[in-house]
Amino acid sequence: MDLTREEQAPGAPAPAPPQAARPPLPVRPRTLPERHSVRAQVLAALRDALATGELEPGGTYSAPTLAERYGVSATPVREAMQQLVSEGVVETVPNRGFRVAGRSPRDAAELAEVRAALEIPALLRLARTLPSERWSELRPLAEATVSAARVGDRAAYAEADRRFHRSLLALTGNRHLVAVAEDLHRKSQAPAAHGARPGPAELVADALIHSALLDALGAGDLVTAERLARDHLAGPATAD
Repeated sequence: MDLTREEQAPGAPAPAPPQAARPPLPVRPRTLPERHSVRAQVLAALRDALATGELEPGGTYSAPTLAERYGVSATPVREAMQQLVSEGVVETVPNRGFRVAGRSPRDAAELAEVRAALEIPALLRLARTLPSERWSELRPLAEATVSAARVGDRAAYAEADRRFHRSLLALTGNRHLVAVAEDLHRKSQAPAAHGARPGPAELVADALIHSALLDALGAGDLVTAERLARDHLAGPATAD
C-alpha cells in the first residue's frame, strides 16, 4: 500500500518534487554556411578550367591569383584545390600554390583497367535482367554528350559523360559502386601530362559510343556491349 507524506516510514527520503517541463528548443532553419556553396561553385569552375585546358598540366597557380580571377576570397579556392589534391588532379607546391599534376599514359591505362573491372560486370549483369525500355530512358543523356562534343564544349562534355555513366550504374541500386566509379571517372578526365587532347572528331566518336552501348545492352548483345564499354573506357584518341 502506498504511503502518504505523513505516513512514510521514519528516515525514508522525501520524494523529489516534480520537475518543470523544459521549454522546446527553438527551431532554426538548416542552412549551410555560405562559404560551402561558394566552394562548390569554385570547384566546378576549376573542373571546367581543367577540362578545357585553361589550367595547363605542369602549370602552378596560387590561390590569391585564382581568387581574383573568379571574384572570390582565397579561402574557398584553397578548399576547392585541396579537394582536387585528394583526387590526385593537382599537387600542393609549398609557398607557391598548386600545380596541375597531369595524367600520365600509365595513369590512364590503370584507371581504364580499374573502371572496366567495376563497370563492365555490373552492366552485363543488368543486360541479362533489365527490360529494354529502361535502357531507352537513358537515351537523352547519351544525346547530350553528343551535342556537347559536336560544339566542342569540353567542359560540358566531361559533365555529360559523368552524368551518363552515373545514371547507367545507378540502375544497379549500389550507391557505393556509383560513388567509387564516379571518383575514378573524374580522375580519368584529368588533363594529360603531355598536354595532348582529343580532337573534335575523336570527341564526337567517343560520345557516339554511348548510344551504341545502349543499343547493345537493350538487345542483350553482351559481346558487343563489353567491346564498346572497353573501347569507351580506354578514352578517345588524343590528336588535336
